[in-house]
Amino acid sequence: MVRIGLISDTHNYLDEAVFKHFENCDEIWHAGDFGTIELANQLASFKPLKAVYGNIDGNDIRTIYPEQLVFNCEDVKVMMRHIGGYPPRYNPDTKKELLIHQPQLFISGHSHILKVIYDDKINCLHMNPGAAGKQGWHKVRTLIRFIIDGKDMKDCEVIELGKK
Repeated sequence: MVRIGLISDTHNYLDEAVFKHFENCDEIWHAGDFGTIELANQLASFKPLKAVYGNIDGNDIRTIYPEQLVFNCEDVKVMMRHIGGYPPRYNPDTKKELLIHQPQLFISGHSHILKVIYDDKINCLHMNPGAAGKQGWHKVRTLIRFIIDGKDMKDCEVIELGKK
């Protein structure tokens, strides 16, 4: 069983409450747009970090974190990209990659819109944690916590950090 704290679009703002909300998590997954390498390092020094770079991230972040990650967590194949779209409106590159890798869980960020949607056409759960930072048009900063236990994805919690 792996407890995951999912975050995205921090845009160089890391609310201290994130550490409290993720204290019982085993890993943090960041779906891009850290803003600074210092923010990425803060998260990585707190918990093991899996992450992708976002469109605002510079070379310092892009040399450490890839554009796309495909990995297994327990018995779940995961694909993570910053810009991905959502069911059924994936961007063309993401759609191609989803068909190649056939993950059971697809994580993206970028839109600043929190979504948890199951795509029954490709048998894949899509999660976008919304935006945890203060930049962008969203009104409330959000995170997701969930558990992967074997092949089960469960106990999904949306956490509101407050207005931006």
